[in-house]
Amino acid sequence: MSAVEKSSSTDGHERYRVRSVERALDVLEVLAETDSHGLRLSELARLLDTSKSTVLAVLRTLTARGFVAELGEGRARRYRLGLTLARLGDQVLGQIDLLDLALPSLRAMTEETGWTSRFGVLDEAFAVMIGRVDGPGLIRFQSNLARRELPHCSAIGKALLSHLPEEHVRSIVARTGLPARTATTITDIEHLLRELAGVRAKEFAVDDEEDNEGVFCVGAAVFDHRQSCVAAISLTGLKLTLPAGGIDGLGEVVRRYAAEISATLGAVPAPV
Repeated sequence: MSAVEKSSSTDGHERYRVRSVERALDVLEVLAETDSHGLRLSELARLLDTSKSTVLAVLRTLTARGFVAELGEGRARRYRLGLTLARLGDQVLGQIDLLDLALPSLRAMTEETGWTSRFGVLDEAFAVMIGRVDGPGLIRFQSNLARRELPHCSAIGKALLSHLPEEHVRSIVARTGLPARTATTITDIEHLLRELAGVRAKEFAVDDEEDNEGVFCVGAAVFDHRQSCVAAISLTGLKLTLPAGGIDGLGEVVRRYAAEISATLGAVPAPV
């Protein structure tokens, strides 16, 4: 059999398919679905509906390159994913531009709600906005990109803080303080910690006129393949224009789009 098989499809990307590469990818995908104990050769062959000799040839190649690791010897030998995949995964993530990845979701979120979408990350002790999609109309919210913002009084900031250990939050507050931006800003550390616990439970954060009077924001965290919070997104609008679904409705929208971005980074959805 030729190493390259022609497909009947006229699509240029599908015209030629390398069977040996496909078999190798099939092996990796099956191993990705198993636990750390791995699978025996016979189990892999059965799951792939392929002869043991064919699977063994693929395994030996993948093992030699570190994509698969062997456990045990003889008939007890099992196979699991190798560390080369972890190294390549880190390199892939390093090549991903978070903002480029998030922008389609931000645009869709603004189109759905009519509110301004923002995308931010934690930089040392501050929340930094690195992307924004303005809502329609003449109102533009002050949100200079790359400007450091106090995290305790913004929805994005709270979403980011909520996934840090308590001691880390306290160290950030020790550096930035909890200055009052408006009459509703949280200015007590214990109050803030209770607020962050609520954010984790609801999976979205709220800025109810805490940074600017009349302005309302809802934010949610974005996670990577390690389930680490790497960014957050938010919706910003005038409190007078809260949609019919209210706070919970906006929270559900933001959570949905945050989960969409997280999925592209390899995050695994939390069990329902």
